[in-house]
Amino acid sequence: MAKWGEGDPRWIVEERADATNVNNWHWTERDATNWSSDKLKSLVLGLAVENDEGSCEVTEVSKLEGEASINNRKGKLIFFYEWNLKATWVGKSKSGVNYKGTIEVPNLSDENDMEDLEIAVSLNKDEPDTPLTNLMRTKGAEKIREALGSYVGYLKSEFTQGMILPTANGMAKPQSTSQSKAKTDKTHISSSSSSTAAPVNTGVKIPTCKFSMREKFLTSPADLYRVFLNQEMVQAFTHASATVEGERGGKFRLLDGNVFGEFTELVPDEKIVMKWRYNNWPCEHYSTITMTFLDRSSETELKVECRGVPDNEEERTKEGWKRYYFEAIKQTFGFGARLF
Repeated sequence: MAKWGEGDPRWIVEERADATNVNNWHWTERDATNWSSDKLKSLVLGLAVENDEGSCEVTEVSKLEGEASINNRKGKLIFFYEWNLKATWVGKSKSGVNYKGTIEVPNLSDENDMEDLEIAVSLNKDEPDTPLTNLMRTKGAEKIREALGSYVGYLKSEFTQGMILPTANGMAKPQSTSQSKAKTDKTHISSSSSSTAAPVNTGVKIPTCKFSMREKFLTSPADLYRVFLNQEMVQAFTHASATVEGERGGKFRLLDGNVFGEFTELVPDEKIVMKWRYNNWPCEHYSTITMTFLDRSSETELKVECRGVPDNEEERTKEGWKRYYFEAIKQTFGFGARLF
């Protein structure tokens, strides 16, 4: 199945350049090491998991060695990053016993897929055995993987702002797909360009469109409403890491940062309004998505109204919502077939 915004881990994308490099012909490099170090620590520190045995939390990043940089050549950005991370976790059992261990990630690199990331969790040698070690090796490791995936998304969206301007004739150069590689093991929304581009800011208004879609689901409005706001459920139907703050003003970031936005209005079990965008839309341009959940007795009708979608993104956006929201939710949670 096609990946929404698929590309090589080094992601060649288009962005803005400084005014002295209008045609983007020169090779320039930006060091992202210090920024990355701070970002990685902020994402990892404080991560916590719990179960019936107790709770665990990452309390310290004891070692963070590596580097990150972005190269801009002829209007294309190439990302390089390589990190070796070691952190400390502490656990507390339900009976009040404290434990301490380590987490090591030796291969966070642009050459490795996130699902291939090695995350080694261990208990300190002087500590007695505890089921909390297994908690960290399962749920804890998954949270670490999600956090590191978010770092890659932020690197390719936040840090790259201001690196490329439109070319002299006012048009951005077409995105190269020379390093793209097919991935069929994940469900992502596809597009004709397979673009993972970060925002291009041309400083001019763009033509937009509005459209609406309707789809029926064999579940209650309450259950369908929860699917869009629960982080674990979003990760389940997208088959990818996600950050979802399911509250008014809460941010969401899906599919390694390729889709992100903010919830602006929430009416429990009835309506969700959000700012929503692809990562390669013009800088700071968001569409407004209004989802209305209509109770139709034995099923729920979902009405999705989209406003402010760039004209040239209409079909891609429609197809993406139909195939990788509607169909993926039905397939994942069984909301598409009646059981007799």
